[in-house]
Amino acid sequence: MPSPKMELDHRSPWELLIATILSAQCTDQRVNQVTPSLFQRYRQPAELAAAHLPDVEQIIRSTGFFKNKAKHLVACGKAVTERFSERVPTKMEELITLPGVGRKTANVILGNAFGQPSIVVDTHVKRVAKRLGLTRSDNPDLVEQDLQHLMPKSQWTAVAQRLLLHGRYVCLARKPQCRTCSIYRYCTWNEKGSQ
Repeated sequence: MPSPKMELDHRSPWELLIATILSAQCTDQRVNQVTPSLFQRYRQPAELAAAHLPDVEQIIRSTGFFKNKAKHLVACGKAVTERFSERVPTKMEELITLPGVGRKTANVILGNAFGQPSIVVDTHVKRVAKRLGLTRSDNPDLVEQDLQHLMPKSQWTAVAQRLLLHGRYVCLARKPQCRTCSIYRYCTWNEKGSQ
């Protein structure tokens, strides 16, 4: 994957932040079906901050866990409006103070919205990194640290995106596509090819 592309549709750091919060336990494809309506109705953080929860819930229902996600979205709109003057923060320490935002989401924003080197560790990245022998850990924070030590900082975002997409489309959890894997010869996983 010479140019790995973020699959969440967005036009601004704010839209990427909201889309990433919605992507928890949900496919990017489903999020991309929901966000046009959401962004049309709530264009700015202050608009989402003033939204009625049932209205937000109705729009995002199909993403799953919609009640919690709606609470996070409205609270995030309030936090970005009140504490950051409607601008998405550009620092990890500030991003993780926002409702619904942990390291994974913060890294998505830093790397894809602000061009800061970051390593997103989701289930795909964790699985592929373990199978390739790049980490031994199941802890996302430790996987992130292991990958940071192995890769030049300038490559963090792109490498993490490649691992994510490889895990999403080739190195699947249940039925990895070992026969079509372009990095099969580098894979250290004991079960490779046995699926």
